[in-house]
Amino acid sequence: MASQEMEETREILSHTALSFPSPDVVHDLLSIGVCPRCVFRLFGVHGQAYCCSAITASVLQSFLEEQKSCDNRTAKNGLVSDGLIRCSYTSQESENGQAYCCICLGVLQLACEQDRELMTTSKDDSIDDFTATITELVKRENHHIDGFSIEVSIPPVIVANERAIWMYMKKKYNREEWFKDKIPSQHISVKDALRLSINTSLENHLGVKSGVDSFRIRLNYSHLDASRMLQSSLANDHTCKKQKTDKKDSGDSLDDSHKSNLKNSNEHLRSESDAVILRTLENMLDHAFCEHFLVPPEKALKPCQLTTTCYRMPIYIGGRYLKLSRKVSQSCWIIDDERMGEASVEEIVGSNALLVCKGDNYKFHAAGREDIDVRMLGSGRPFLVEVSNARYMPSMLDVQLIVEKINNSDKKYVRVRNLKVVNSQAWTLMREGEAEKQKQYAALVWISRALTEEDLHNISSRKDLDVIQRTPIRVLHRRSPLERKKIIHWMKIERIAGSCQYFLLHLCTQAGTYIKEFVHGDLGRTHPSVGTILGCRAEILQLDVTDVKMDYFD
Repeated sequence: MASQEMEETREILSHTALSFPSPDVVHDLLSIGVCPRCVFRLFGVHGQAYCCSAITASVLQSFLEEQKSCDNRTAKNGLVSDGLIRCSYTSQESENGQAYCCICLGVLQLACEQDRELMTTSKDDSIDDFTATITELVKRENHHIDGFSIEVSIPPVIVANERAIWMYMKKKYNREEWFKDKIPSQHISVKDALRLSINTSLENHLGVKSGVDSFRIRLNYSHLDASRMLQSSLANDHTCKKQKTDKKDSGDSLDDSHKSNLKNSNEHLRSESDAVILRTLENMLDHAFCEHFLVPPEKALKPCQLTTTCYRMPIYIGGRYLKLSRKVSQSCWIIDDERMGEASVEEIVGSNALLVCKGDNYKFHAAGREDIDVRMLGSGRPFLVEVSNARYMPSMLDVQLIVEKINNSDKKYVRVRNLKVVNSQAWTLMREGEAEKQKQYAALVWISRALTEEDLHNISSRKDLDVIQRTPIRVLHRRSPLERKKIIHWMKIERIAGSCQYFLLHLCTQAGTYIKEFVHGDLGRTHPSVGTILGCRAEILQLDVTDVKMDYFD
């Protein structure tokens, strides 16, 4: 060990040792196979100890021996020149590399299996080797990032191992004063300890800072053999059998952002199973735990399997769209492998956003929808494009390029406005606003008799008109047969020159009102209707949406 590195290591250990009980307790934990980083976190150590690669079990043991003989730097069993006494202790990180921490199963030793091959890190700079591998993955995926956050998933057996160590210490040291003050809730988790270990090195490799960021690096650890043994140990416990009946509910508690990024259904099922096991362990009493598990746990001969993925949380590009054609649907509409309409707003807007963001896929969300034969005019309808795993975060200039490409298209089907990158809160605001928003329409209407001045007054005088609508016949095949109460806030008639039976009906309604049915009555399923108000037959020939009120998207 170089002199400067030795001094830095000594300084870190001197500070770390302040959190330890007697050296004998640490010796004890090391001897049964607990790695140094797990020792640190069990006693609530913070700081640089985790990211110092030089602190191996042997070095920690030597330092503790030196502390015990602080005034005698000449070792009785062997002189050393670097100031650290070489002791007879044999670390569980043995020279043949066959033993791993009995708690974390090698996670905090940065030893793991990847792609069925053992990945070990060099003794000189193990953390840098580990983070260099992650950095290669980020670069290979072509992600452009300005920050990152680390997600860690560990198998439940590690939680069981840690509890077994606490049971071991409780049995052996429960009468000692230091143990009464060291309750498990004060410890640092394996996940946080791993972040403390690799965070600085990863920042240096990637050239950006970590924090709460949309770009995630996910380290998913598993240990098939140990997990099977855990399940076998739980199989005879009645609490486990009870928990299995609640398996479906446990899946509901998983973070939605994690569900959407699970690579396949097998991993999803494993996550649900892990949630059940963790809940079982949490509910298990100490005496029952000691009956089913070895205390202390066995030393691990095989490390965890590590799967590393990197992805960006969904990004949202929001604005308003205008649909200028009556042959374009809002979403892609295919029946029996045949496209309905010439295109869709979803494809036109979404594909252009996906191309710029270089994502995996996209979802299109809008504040309501119009039929394929209805134009969306005026200020446009609020919408969001949700892009999954975007490799590139679009700038304002990039967003403007999306606008220009859509608006300058030869076919002029769709236009967009007020386009910008928004946060995930916009999705919530749009959904909340859907139920509250007001919508304005212009409908071309025919009636079975000549329009009179009395008709104009009759229509325009009605404010906040309550309308009862049963589910329209045309959508009964896909909608529940319900009765809905809606409000027509105002109406007015615009005459068409040269025609006495055709007119434009302008109206403002509550969201979710079926306008076509409000005009013709839908065989009495909507009441009142324009036809019943005017006392004649009324038919709608064309319909345009002219405004959708939603301040956030203005």
